[in-house]
Amino acid sequence: MKALHFIRATLAVALLATATLTLGGTASFADGHGITGNFTGTNDHTVTGSFEIVKTGDGYTLTLSEDFELDGAPDPKIAFGNNGYSKGTIFTKLNKLKGKQVYKLPASINPSDYNEVWVWCEKFDVGLGVAKVK
Repeated sequence: MKALHFIRATLAVALLATATLTLGGTASFADGHGITGNFTGTNDHTVTGSFEIVKTGDGYTLTLSEDFELDGAPDPKIAFGNNGYSKGTIFTKLNKLKGKQVYKLPASINPSDYNEVWVWCEKFDVGLGVAKVK
């Protein structure tokens, strides 16, 4: 009986580890907490600060922190990605280059499907900054 219990426990751990590795690249919401991450600049741009995505009664909101800052660009937008920018995920223009900002995500974007938030220059089709989901 002990051997059977050990085998079941070992199998459960192996299945959990496989699920974690398989789903590890995507974000998730747990215990009412949001998805968060910290920005770093890309392509010689400086982007600092953090974000949080929170599930609300009618969808999701993305909040850029008080200390968010972008050094400048002609057409900055916010988008999502999985280990790189995902085309078609741009959902809004950045309202300002500095400070707290709140954006409602469109129903077509499920933030749990992505592991990055991007600040993207649509005019030049280049990343300005990226934040990996924690």
